[in-house]
Amino acid sequence: MQLNTNPDQINEVLSRGVAEVLPNRTALVKLMTERPIKVYLGIDPSGPLLTLGHSVVLRKLQQFANLGHEVILLIGNGTVRIGDPTGRDTSRPILTDEQIEANFKDWRAQASKILDFSKIKIMHNGDWLDKLSYADMVKLMAQVTVQQLIERDMFQTRIKKGLPIFGHEIMYPVLQGYDSVAMNVDLEIGGTDQTFNMLMGRTLQKAVNNREKWVLSTPLINGTDGRKMSKSFGNYVALTDEPSQMYGKLMSISDDMIIQYFTVLTDETLDAIGDMEQAMQSGDNPMQFKKQLAWTITKMYHTAEAANQAQANFESGVQNKEVPDDAQEIEVSQAELAQMTVLNLLQKCVPEESSSNLRRLVEQNAIEFQPSNYRPSDPFEKLAGKEFESVRVGKRRFYKIVWR
Repeated sequence: MQLNTNPDQINEVLSRGVAEVLPNRTALVKLMTERPIKVYLGIDPSGPLLTLGHSVVLRKLQQFANLGHEVILLIGNGTVRIGDPTGRDTSRPILTDEQIEANFKDWRAQASKILDFSKIKIMHNGDWLDKLSYADMVKLMAQVTVQQLIERDMFQTRIKKGLPIFGHEIMYPVLQGYDSVAMNVDLEIGGTDQTFNMLMGRTLQKAVNNREKWVLSTPLINGTDGRKMSKSFGNYVALTDEPSQMYGKLMSISDDMIIQYFTVLTDETLDAIGDMEQAMQSGDNPMQFKKQLAWTITKMYHTAEAANQAQANFESGVQNKEVPDDAQEIEVSQAELAQMTVLNLLQKCVPEESSSNLRRLVEQNAIEFQPSNYRPSDPFEKLAGKEFESVRVGKRRFYKIVWR
């Protein structure tokens, strides 16, 4: 692919949805106009799902490929055995090979929603990390100091709290940093939570290969509850979510996240995004822009037709509290009803949810029986004698009750 040396387009890639470029952006712009650079993004398959949080860095990687640079998606099948302790007060559990394989199973199908693999090379850091000898590890660890390694924010937090830092956790940034050496890259991309690890790669690249390495960090986005989007918080939007589920989750984000989501998750022009921001600041209702955002992202990962249907389902089911036509049907017999509690019914409707989460939804009055609009507050309330045609769970999930 021909190298794109247009400075305006390069600057947009290096600024839109970018938190920081280290050591400086100007020198990297100059390099990118002179020759193709080698750039990579590393992903550890620590879970089976890719989310919109992952899409921020995946989209950035694709932008470099579109400019004609040599782009690598690195699968951390070696580093994932340790697990990056980012943002945690406790050590991550070490994954087994079986768990890694299960998580890795359909990652490519999910990533293909964003990445054009005809332009991107796939590599695995287990190919070199698994071959490091004892002598290699000693030489590698000799390039850094203990003081450098424990500068990491989470380690300092643990030290202050008197919590343990395990030896394998200290090694993680060094092993990730060695990826830069093994591939001899010019640039690494990652979220801001990876800055420490990426800079470790810069240190090792200079020490071993005597080359400069740049670091580009992208902002972390918050999830549907305002906290950092995380699978452990359950506040994520998965790339594999069904259209109505994806649309509904996006409609639940706070208004102050609309502009950031448009900026880092879509290809909407910056001028159009600026106009939206100005309109909201002038008093326009954010709802119209949130609907536009939810429709745009749902279309990106599905189709325009699916996005239209998802919006119609949201407007009828959530805004107008009508049961969507495609709501899942749940069969319940009169004999079952005689013994059934609210929690029992919810477990039948949403078997993937934990009982504790379902009890919390009931206690928060987030369950509604229709057409009576009755909202129970006791998860163990008996349903015998009650009549209802559907159940709404939270704001977006509807279940039609089919009596037999």
